[in-house]
Amino acid sequence: MPADNPTCAKGNNLKHICIIMDGNGRWAKKRFMPRFAGHKAGLGALRKIVSSCVEQDLDVLTIFAFSSENWRRPKKEVNLLMELFATALTREVKKLHENNIQLRIIGDLSAFSDKIRGLISDALALTEDNSGLTLNVAANYGGRWDITQATRQIAQKVQNGRLHSQDITEVTIEEHLSLKHLPEPDLFIRTGGEKRISNFILWQLAYCEFYFTDVLWPDFNQEIFQDAVDSFHSRQRRFGRTGEQLTHDQ
Repeated sequence: MPADNPTCAKGNNLKHICIIMDGNGRWAKKRFMPRFAGHKAGLGALRKIVSSCVEQDLDVLTIFAFSSENWRRPKKEVNLLMELFATALTREVKKLHENNIQLRIIGDLSAFSDKIRGLISDALALTEDNSGLTLNVAANYGGRWDITQATRQIAQKVQNGRLHSQDITEVTIEEHLSLKHLPEPDLFIRTGGEKRISNFILWQLAYCEFYFTDVLWPDFNQEIFQDAVDSFHSRQRRFGRTGEQLTHDQ
């Protein structure tokens, strides 16, 4: 924690990082390689960042692996991504389990093949009792979809008489979202130079700190990750209060 900004110290407890891993295709194109080569290289970058999160004793890492809009990409690329997803669910999950990491998949899984859904089920079962880092992989996920499916669940409970509409609060909504029972993200990282959140965990980003970098995801390493973490710790998180109030509370 930087010593020259004492007002940032209180409340800057970093528990949950979320990342949009952008730039795989551009990384491959710069090297005159097929886009899929960039996605494979991106998997290697993810391994490094997961290790860094474990080393820093973080509670949660949430990554945007495949959005609900990514189905619009060329069919060949989508098929190759599905193959890479299946391979990762087979090989990488064993490593996660060995390192006491719990895997969760968030998103609408109904669009995936029976094979991939089976691999997901096996992966979740293997790691469900692990007590270390929680790794959320957003696959066929969209923030608007998440809020919509939560609303449907709540509406069904109201219709069945299990919940009164006047009792619906922010907590009620949070309890029906994909990241329920987890701390909200503290730090959002997006690589690849774009500066938007692209329909990612919209509800939970309300008070998140943002870090954007031009570095393409396959080149994102532990040093750049640490720059993002250091940037987070240098900020004053006020949550609606004034800087003077925070200074007084130190």
